[in-house]
Order: sequence, then structure tokens, then C-alpha cells
Amino acid sequence: MTTTPSTRKTAEERREEILVAAREEFARHGLHGGSTDAIARRAGISQPYLFRLFGTKKELFLEGARRCLQQTHDAFARAGEGLHGEEAMHAMGEAYAALIADNPDLLRAQMQGYAASDDPDIREVMRDGYRRLVELVESTGASAEEVSRFFAYGMLFNVVTMMGLHAKPEPWADRLLEKH
Repeated sequence: MTTTPSTRKTAEERREEILVAAREEFARHGLHGGSTDAIARRAGISQPYLFRLFGTKKELFLEGARRCLQQTHDAFARAGEGLHGEEAMHAMGEAYAALIADNPDLLRAQMQGYAASDDPDIREVMRDGYRRLVELVESTGASAEEVSRFFAYGMLFNVVTMMGLHAKPEPWADRLLEKH
């Protein structure tokens, strides 16, 4: 009888699985409502191992927030590569819409990060990630007014999406989202 040797996952592979599980949990329940026990179970590990890799629940949340904002930054950067101004911002907006459509927990986690920004450590991570997004959009050569409008529209898009108004549109929301 031949057996296939099982391959142990590396700590980095486990970290990735935990971060995916944490995003799901924190996206739905936030930092304070999220359960490390539920995260550990979802990732198929023990809770002590989770703490060995991340230290604290807050550190796990912070790492998840960093990765969430980095994923958005990466999508913006890929979409806008070689483009300038309005053309780049349009491509970035389309890429972002596709990103959160494919992974709704990404938007939920991002919103939980903003909501938890009364904590100075979380505020710092969220500010840094958002600053990097702003600087990336500014690098397209768009005017300050265009950049401001891009982010204002993006936040409106986030709120409308969180309320499920893309799945079940309502006329008032459609009017808000119309481009002028």
C-alpha cells in the first residue's frame, strides 16, 4: 500500500489562510465583535497558534486592514498603468468596482477599518493606506479638484454598495451615482 506524504503548510501559508478567515469574520462583525475562535476554526488551526502568529486580535485586524488597502492600491496601480488623468481615474474606478464585486468582504472590511479608526493604531493604518491611494491617483496628473471628486464619488459608491443598492437599485440612488 502506497501513501502520499502529507505536506505541512508553511507559517506563511497558514498566515495567509488566517488573514482570509479574519477578513471574513472582521468584515461581518468588526474588531470588537469578531471572534478569534471563529477565525481559528475557519482557518483550521488552534486559537493559540493564531496568537503565536499574530500576537493579538488587534494585530490581526491591523494586518488585515493593511492588506485590504494594499489590495485596493494594487488594483488601482494595475488599472492606471500607462494612463493619465481622467482616463486613469476611470480605469481605476472600474477596477475597484470589479474588485469589490468579486470580493464583497473587501469593502466590508475596509468600512470596518474606517469605523474602528477611533483607535489610534487603526487610524494610523487607515490613514496611511488612504494616503497612498490619494498619492497614486494624484500621480496620474489629475487636478486636485478631479482627485477630490474621484474620492468623493468613490465613498458614495462604497455607501451605496454597502446598502445593497447595486443589487436592487432605487431611483434616488441612481440619481446620486449619475456622472455629471
